[in-house]
Amino acid sequence: MNIDFSMLMFIALVLTGMIWLWGVWAAKRKSSNKTTEPLLVEYARAFFPVILIVFLLRSFLVEPFRIPSGSMLPSLLIGDFILVNKYKYGIRLPIVNLKIFNINTPQRGDIMVFRYPYNPSINYIKRVVGLPGDRIVYEDKTLYINGNVANQKEDGEYVLSDSGQRNISTRRKIESLGKINHAILRDQRVEQPRMEFEVPTGQYFVMGDNRDRSNDSRYWGYVDDGLVVGKAFFVWFSWDYANGGGVNWKRIGTVLN
Repeated sequence: MNIDFSMLMFIALVLTGMIWLWGVWAAKRKSSNKTTEPLLVEYARAFFPVILIVFLLRSFLVEPFRIPSGSMLPSLLIGDFILVNKYKYGIRLPIVNLKIFNINTPQRGDIMVFRYPYNPSINYIKRVVGLPGDRIVYEDKTLYINGNVANQKEDGEYVLSDSGQRNISTRRKIESLGKINHAILRDQRVEQPRMEFEVPTGQYFVMGDNRDRSNDSRYWGYVDDGLVVGKAFFVWFSWDYANGGGVNWKRIGTVLN
């Protein structure tokens, strides 16, 4: 829950700053230069610049996130720790997430972190499929964008674990979204009706790469630009939950596509 942690950091920043300033003001009022600085003021003076630097880095440059579910398999695994580019889609004020400077907009195929529309305290991560004005059709597990099919190529079998109790065999395919070629999973045993959407201005249509096991725009609607957090681009650590734990060394350093 990114918004809660950001708020805690902001509160810590304000408190340490106020305590430090109070210590400076109190010291000036004392006539003796030999007065010992209170321990609380000493800690505040030491921690304030550290908290400030971390707060600014997380708010405007990069922020770490952990992948808690398998909705983005096989691109992202449960236990991946990723970095998200916070300035890719523009500079936003922390806490309120208000865009103050526009740089770029989300592009089709981007892996995007955003605040869940029905509970903005929760961060979601999905792939951008539809841009403002796009007509999206999902039929027979195939994606159509403005009447053009998103081509899929067979890429073998993919076995995933269902709540750690049984293994499920799915089809891995390589889907093309413009210049982005990425893997998706399809389970032929899961049936889905034909779905059609018209993406409104200022909003985005997102889907998980694990197509039959993803809670995404097909079910709860679009992502407003005001809820966008940033673009995921790098796996800096990974814990191998699927195989009982341990560091998944092969995943560390993966550049996300």
